[in-house]
Amino acid sequence: MKEKKKLNQNTFLLLVTILLFFVMYAIGCVLFNAQGFAKTQNFLNLFISNAGLIVIGIGMTIVMITGGIDISVGSFVAMGCMMLAWMMEKGGIGAVPAGLIGLVTGIVFGLVQGFLVAYMDIQPFIVTLAGMFFARGMTAIISKDMISITNETFMAWAKMKLYIPFGGYLNKKGMMIYPYIYPTVVIALVLLVLAFIMLKYTKFGRSIYAIGGNEAAAEVAGVNVYATKIRIYILASCMFGLAGCLLAAKSGGASVNTAQGYELDAIAACTIGGVSTTGGVGTVPGVLVGVLVFELMKVALQFMNVNSSYTYIVQGLVIIVAVAIDIRKYLAKK
Repeated sequence: MKEKKKLNQNTFLLLVTILLFFVMYAIGCVLFNAQGFAKTQNFLNLFISNAGLIVIGIGMTIVMITGGIDISVGSFVAMGCMMLAWMMEKGGIGAVPAGLIGLVTGIVFGLVQGFLVAYMDIQPFIVTLAGMFFARGMTAIISKDMISITNETFMAWAKMKLYIPFGGYLNKKGMMIYPYIYPTVVIALVLLVLAFIMLKYTKFGRSIYAIGGNEAAAEVAGVNVYATKIRIYILASCMFGLAGCLLAAKSGGASVNTAQGYELDAIAACTIGGVSTTGGVGTVPGVLVGVLVFELMKVALQFMNVNSSYTYIVQGLVIIVAVAIDIRKYLAKK
């Protein structure tokens, strides 16, 4: 009975979010079928538009499961995006070396933040708040002006269409048009699968949940809490750096204002996807559904010709409900 109760607590919000997504999508298909809402390409566009945010959500999930938080996300993504654009367009560095340099930057950034959180015992919110200001400032130092990416190798990869051999339709000329995705979506989904496997089946993943559930108990059980936290922040920062690359591929450039508010979007997606704000609970598939739910809200409002600003109102209400459910579960454990 205890295991069943635990299962229900850990999966209830996720199941509700999945149900919400399918109900919203079904309603959209019925109401906006004439406008092409039900086309396979429109569904795939949910992933295309949010490949970067999905990767950010993976990193944020790992941090939140430990009971931490990282609000430097948007600024670091912007810095990574700007670094990549500057290196390719101004520094004469190739796409692959530029990407590797961005990855190394993520490792260093995560190492510093992880050290401050783990060994200096500074609250994650304060550490990542400092990281947020630092990264956004560095973005402006690299370039205050927008940099458009023209690197042929990078843009050829970014715009490569991977066609899906089903879900096509005949256009007005009688030609069969098949839906497609970009490599950014493939990368995001592969990382999602790898993160799921890591959290569920590896010792490192079990250590992450143990720290979030009860840090003192995890240390008694033999978990190296300090080293694990540092690895967590390094891994998360690598995800954020990669997300900057995916965002650059989507937008074809970088600016100081890139990814503003993405940390809030990621936290929101994690929260309604079943990641507990108190730590110890959460899955990356839940974050995927959370991201898709919010994007579906935006798309539905566009089809209704409603100001997209209303999305934030709905998003706020959904978060309040999700946090209320999470807190209620936490109090029930007490």
